[in-house]
Amino acid sequence: MNKNIFLFFALILIIQTFQTKAQGYYWVSFTDKNNSEFSLSNPAEYLSERAIDRRAKQNIPIDSLDLPVNSNYIDSVISVGAELVHSSKWLNGITVKVEMENFQSEVSKFSFISKAQFTKPLNTTKSAINKFYEFSGKENEPIDTSLYGPSRYQTGLMNGQFLHQNFNGQGMQIAILDGGFLNADKYFAFDSLWANNQILGTKDFVNPDVDFFNTHYHGMSVLSCIAGNVPGQLIGTARKASFWLLRTEDTNSEYLIEEDNWVVGAEFADSAGIDVINSSLGYYQFDDPTMDHTYADMDGKTTRITKGANIAASRGMLIFTSAGNEGNDPWKYIIAPSDGDNVIGVGACNWAGYAANFTSYGPASDGDIKPNVSAVGYNTFLQLSNGTLGSASGTSFSSPVMAGMAACLWQAVPNTTAVEVKQAIELSANLYDEPDSLLGYGIPDFQMAFIYLLNQTTPLQEIANQWLVYPNPVENYLILQQKSNRIEEEIEIEIYSMDGRLINKWVKPGAPKIFLTGLQSLPPGILLLKINSNNSSETIKIYKHR
Repeated sequence: MNKNIFLFFALILIIQTFQTKAQGYYWVSFTDKNNSEFSLSNPAEYLSERAIDRRAKQNIPIDSLDLPVNSNYIDSVISVGAELVHSSKWLNGITVKVEMENFQSEVSKFSFISKAQFTKPLNTTKSAINKFYEFSGKENEPIDTSLYGPSRYQTGLMNGQFLHQNFNGQGMQIAILDGGFLNADKYFAFDSLWANNQILGTKDFVNPDVDFFNTHYHGMSVLSCIAGNVPGQLIGTARKASFWLLRTEDTNSEYLIEEDNWVVGAEFADSAGIDVINSSLGYYQFDDPTMDHTYADMDGKTTRITKGANIAASRGMLIFTSAGNEGNDPWKYIIAPSDGDNVIGVGACNWAGYAANFTSYGPASDGDIKPNVSAVGYNTFLQLSNGTLGSASGTSFSSPVMAGMAACLWQAVPNTTAVEVKQAIELSANLYDEPDSLLGYGIPDFQMAFIYLLNQTTPLQEIANQWLVYPNPVENYLILQQKSNRIEEEIEIEIYSMDGRLINKWVKPGAPKIFLTGLQSLPPGILLLKINSNNSSETIKIYKHR
């Protein structure tokens, strides 16, 4: 009798479990994009002009991944009783909301469906697993402490003030994928963003019906690391960039659907023409243990979110993600999508450059160096949730600090690709020759990264057809060395600013080497050196130290 009662209640439990997973959200993937109403020959139907230009500039072709999902397939799934939440063109599938018991068996009848996976129950009451927490070095170039205030450490450790002399993200577009932007429309750290129309827009992929600026604080604090502008206290690493604020994270729970939200958010950022994505989010453990990832999954290509992040990078964007705060937890390792082969996973260090005790360990499970680089994520100075400025810790904040500086670097050397900028950042880091499992390649030096990129775009061994010019960057003198044996009668030399203003001019007699001295009075930053002779006219990009 007792045994029968036990079996009865066990059966009820099984039925309830099945019903919980039957009603909810599902990821449905399709086998193909056949008979699409869109074509590769007309990308303006699904990509912005800026997105198309970004690809063209980096010689990235528009391919089938860019084509939207087949609308007939979507309609067929909806016809069985599902509600469309969003679609992913990169992963060729959709997320749907379902309130029926036999959804999987119904959609399995369609030959174009390859998978229907449960990603979230309809009603969630369990809170997310310790996602975020908040609690209240080296300086190469002199840093104006009266301007930066306490935020000088997160910029100064990376020698970011070198770029900030001329570049603060102007013209660059950054998307922040996060869990909420509480009061980002009110707090004083963001006043200049709104005054200068630097907020391009907002979009909520979790619940478009909620009050966008009355959600979780986390994304707001992340934004302040890049865009905060309170002189004397907080100077973000790209305070003059423009921003899309995208909510992909449901901070009230942790389910696989959030990875699909993320991919769709990254697709939106791509189609809008974004240059840099920062995502202070990561996944490995969920409220439903059957959805959990393993360390083996952190191989740079397995999880759906990591696949999406890799594709995002392949579209010519820089993708920065938090490496994770699991260093003290049993899991210990990096989390998705920071494991992505093409993603820049960012670890956390303190002001002195030592790894924070919580930062997640690398490498990726396939042996790749992870995190890629590290930045200040311990006591990062930022906008707090209560409206005051203060310190908080986590790779959630080291990632945007790094992303903002990368935007400034790309602004400074615009004729480079995202791949080249990523490489320069890694090459400039202090542990590049001996990377470790906590800091990866280490802490970048953005002056070194800039010089590297400058010389890559105008390599010394190939500078112009006739002339070798050095040292570059220049301080107080410059040498122009003719590469051929032909000696010109007279050489005209001009230096221009980037906006075309003539700054200085010399006329020199022809010689194998020409010395220009007294250059300390030149304005700092990128300048154009024009060399004119009877037989050639060549323009060379140089950089003048402060």
